[in-house]
Amino acid sequence: MPTTESAVLDALRVVMDPDLGRDIVDLGFVKNVKIDGPKVSFQVQLTTPACPVKGRLQQEARDAVLGLDGVDAVDVEMTANVPHAGGQGTAGGNPLPQVRTIIAVGAGKGGVGKSTVAVNLALALKDSGARVGLLDADVYGPSVPKMLGDDARARIDSEKNKILPNEVFGLKVMSIGFVLDPEKPMIVRGPIVHTAVRQFLGDVEWGELDYLIVDLPPGTGDVVLSLAQFVPVTGAVVVSTPQDVSLIDVQKAVNMFRTLKVPVLGLIENMSYYVCPACGNRDEIFGHGGAKQWAESKQIPFLGAVPLHAHVRVGGDAGLPALADPDAPAPVKGALRDAASELARQVSIRVLAAPTPPLVQIQGLE
Repeated sequence: MPTTESAVLDALRVVMDPDLGRDIVDLGFVKNVKIDGPKVSFQVQLTTPACPVKGRLQQEARDAVLGLDGVDAVDVEMTANVPHAGGQGTAGGNPLPQVRTIIAVGAGKGGVGKSTVAVNLALALKDSGARVGLLDADVYGPSVPKMLGDDARARIDSEKNKILPNEVFGLKVMSIGFVLDPEKPMIVRGPIVHTAVRQFLGDVEWGELDYLIVDLPPGTGDVVLSLAQFVPVTGAVVVSTPQDVSLIDVQKAVNMFRTLKVPVLGLIENMSYYVCPACGNRDEIFGHGGAKQWAESKQIPFLGAVPLHAHVRVGGDAGLPALADPDAPAPVKGALRDAASELARQVSIRVLAAPTPPLVQIQGLE
């Protein structure tokens, strides 16, 4: 008996998404089933190109269909379509309807490597195949231009009357550092900051993006309030170092996001440990594992631990972030990519697990 599409789909129902607890057929992931005698091909469309279990799902799908009588070859193409988180800012409206997810990266205090993490998360997601933008929302101390080695002035599209983001390492990037003299301090009151954030969101030609990473200033100030007001923030990542004094400020940052109804997608422990490049000894300079333990105690996802390495600092000063530097140490690159994959996973869980609005029934209508 020849193989049918229905038989292929039934076979694939054993392949389960580990996070959503449903099979890939029920989730609508299976696309374009084609049968050519003993050969079967189809696509599995995931919710992010950075899916950490992509390889496992591909193998399980192949094995499931190979188990059918009469099938001796299976081609499984893995694709991705990042779902649109939707929603509105707290003030209503959304000036970025083409941006599918907006992720804020914050910290309770400065000096924890928040911008370094934000830049490399953006690069990791881009390297996975996603369309990514990076907004440097630290209007007081913008560091993203330096970290990316880009000091080009912002340009204007006169026809659309829009600011064009710079394109660096495949990212669309905007920063107040592209607008103002980098040596002049930003001495402004809250209303000016509010206006600047609104312009960076609504007046920039971001285009179609899967992820917009927003590097926030440290602390709990005006920028976060403005961001949540103007756009629907899908969620936030909080960056910390391992020691207890840093975790005190992490709690404040988490409470701030929760007060603003911004889901906390996870915590990243930066500068988690140091490995001597000469002898290979591991030194936990700031302690180790404190952020993970804290996150678990608060039921917040732990996205990963990033080691401390001088190469990362040198690369940041030179405008060559770790994930754009072929000579960056493999443990650092691996940790950053793993954190980005876990972040993408948490975004997908958040978006797909959101409750469906109830059906409104109107009496008298069939």
